[in-house]
Amino acid sequence: MEINLDGSHSDIDKHEFCLGASAYQEELPHRASITLATPLDQDFVTNEMLHRLQPEGTKASKMKFNKAVSGSRRKNRARHFNAPSHIRRKIMSSPLSKELRAKYNVRSMPVRKDDEVQVVRGHYKGQQLGKVVQVYRKKFVVYIERIQREKANGATVHVGIHPSKCVIVKLKLDKDRKKILERKAFSRTKAMAEKGKYTEETMES
Repeated sequence: MEINLDGSHSDIDKHEFCLGASAYQEELPHRASITLATPLDQDFVTNEMLHRLQPEGTKASKMKFNKAVSGSRRKNRARHFNAPSHIRRKIMSSPLSKELRAKYNVRSMPVRKDDEVQVVRGHYKGQQLGKVVQVYRKKFVVYIERIQREKANGATVHVGIHPSKCVIVKLKLDKDRKKILERKAFSRTKAMAEKGKYTEETMES
């Protein structure tokens, strides 16, 4: 049996092709070789065949930790941009500064109005500290008091910055936010205590 990549075509069936896949692994080591075949040859090529013809080291793992969670880029983007307000609050979190992280044992917090932040990424990075004047969840941006631009008509408007580009340097604290900090710190401490508790030997037994 022979598969020619120069444009010629020989009569073979799918079953025969599958059986001969391992024999032709040397000649067709990857997907690029298959695409050179004629349209008639490509009729026989399925995803399963392409996967079998890939070298052993390049085959991707199909294991999923949770089958209920989709890995589709399309579905993940749809859920992100159609997320309700309470989910957007969590998405719009910023890391805490080193001082605050050491003080509260918390890595990040959802941004709120009156927090003091510093932009550390993008066009406006390195500028002085500023208070958050508005958290605009609809556009996934926050407005900071000193980051503004001038419009064509001379009016001044705030520039939207994504919270991931900011670092919180001072938190606006109230009793509810203090409870959130305590809860997050407790969970983090508990997780660090259990780190390394389970090894491969204990998981197998």
